[in-house]
Amino acid sequence: MIRTIATKPIEGQKPGTSGLRKKVPVFQAEHYVENFVQSIFDALEGFQGKTLVIGGDGRYYNRETIQKVIKIAAANGFGRILVGKGGVVSTPAVSNLIRQNGAFGGIVLSASHNPGGPHGDFGIKYNAGNGGPAPEKITDAIYARTKTINEFRIADAPDVDLETIGTSKVLDCTIEVIDAVKDYQALMEKLFDFDKIRALFASGFKMKFDAMSAVTGPYAHQILEGALGAEAGTVLNGTPLPDFGGHHPDPNLVHAKHIYDLAMGANAPDFCAASDGDGDRNLIIGRGLFVTPSDSVALLAANAHLAPGYANGIAGIARSMPTSAAADRVAAKMGINSYETPTGWKFFGNLLDAGLATICGEESAGTGSNHVREKDGLWAVLLWLNILAVRKQSVADIVREHWATYGRNYYSRHDYEEVESEGANALVQHLRDSLVSLKGKSFGALTVADADDFAYHDPVDGSDSAHQGIRILFTDGSRIVYRLSGTGTAGATLRVYIERYEGDAAKHDLETQGALSDLIALADELAQIKAYTKRDAPTVIT
Repeated sequence: MIRTIATKPIEGQKPGTSGLRKKVPVFQAEHYVENFVQSIFDALEGFQGKTLVIGGDGRYYNRETIQKVIKIAAANGFGRILVGKGGVVSTPAVSNLIRQNGAFGGIVLSASHNPGGPHGDFGIKYNAGNGGPAPEKITDAIYARTKTINEFRIADAPDVDLETIGTSKVLDCTIEVIDAVKDYQALMEKLFDFDKIRALFASGFKMKFDAMSAVTGPYAHQILEGALGAEAGTVLNGTPLPDFGGHHPDPNLVHAKHIYDLAMGANAPDFCAASDGDGDRNLIIGRGLFVTPSDSVALLAANAHLAPGYANGIAGIARSMPTSAAADRVAAKMGINSYETPTGWKFFGNLLDAGLATICGEESAGTGSNHVREKDGLWAVLLWLNILAVRKQSVADIVREHWATYGRNYYSRHDYEEVESEGANALVQHLRDSLVSLKGKSFGALTVADADDFAYHDPVDGSDSAHQGIRILFTDGSRIVYRLSGTGTAGATLRVYIERYEGDAAKHDLETQGALSDLIALADELAQIKAYTKRDAPTVIT
């Protein structure tokens, strides 16, 4: 039986954002989940009898929400639902399932790298039929519907057994509980030379992978320790927990500092890596050397041909605007196009679908390719392993050879988390008001070549996206970028990106913050960060 229940509008996601993120108690409010999920389906057309994929990162309130999504989807006319065993599916694996099953779309339950638990964060987003985050025309339609919704439809049915692989029915909809790891592993085996990577581990190569008590644990256990033969204990924190073990599942040098310390220690393994809450981000550290996400994008693009899935070369490279220009230098040397997009994986989707780009990356530790339409943390780790297996060099040697060839882009991101929104918005407006006067102005040895509020024209669909971040570009190729992030659930996060290019190999081993010290000081001065944020220092430096 289908029940139609009267309801009231909710506070949905902001226009232009790919999903809804709030604190868990917000989602637990009466009919909050039902209203948003129904708003998603009300904004879509043509899904009657089609397939829907549902997956979550296992965080608190994941199971309860999946049951609601299943019943609402069935009541709205979906004919088939694929859901991972236990309701746990990484974000890139959801994208893969959508693509390989020709699904109409998918619901991803995650707040990515944000903390979990009863008072932590939760999120819901819709992925389209290409496997990627829904485009703005859909997310804006969802947002509009959340403001007018007056009823939702839900099946009056018992909960589905998510622990047993097999099929069941809710109304006329077939529910299939599947092993999502198996399908993902099959895709990885097509892309990478598992025999060479197995031989690498058999030779005595040591690594540690921290799944951060999040979704990639089962994937890493089955692929790294199982299929590839890495020794038992290679995977740390490999059991997904609703509160991520009380930790912040963000693979950066603050929240994964133990991995950094391990890689820098006397008995360091050859390779250390980590992934985040929903499995779409990565941290890469070689023995004695942290690889910045921006450098990792460039290095993976330059060496992708060493893996079978990319042996015929890559079509192009895309990076988000705040990501360093290191990847652009690789593209130029390879004679392929590079694309600078706003932050958000949905902007890469058009380029990938059109065959214009193959490797994509963001400075926030998200890297991926045309194999799915999401960033993919474990994919990045496996490509690194494939490169190491073929080149038979250390991470440090490969990185330094890369710098010798392309030059080094010193790069750092300074995050000011959960600052008052009013002050953060005033800071951005102050910068916008200063853009014209900054052009041509000198600050010591630094001269501003240009300053703008980044806008993007999509070369595929012709859409335009404005106000994507303040850029201050200097004549020597250095940059300062300011951007307010939408990934948090409290206050605002100001991200400041500082970059300097160094072509002289003799200056490639400087300490990063020292190499950028004058730009860091100038970034504070130009934006009056301390005055507007009331913060004396960043919350996180990466």
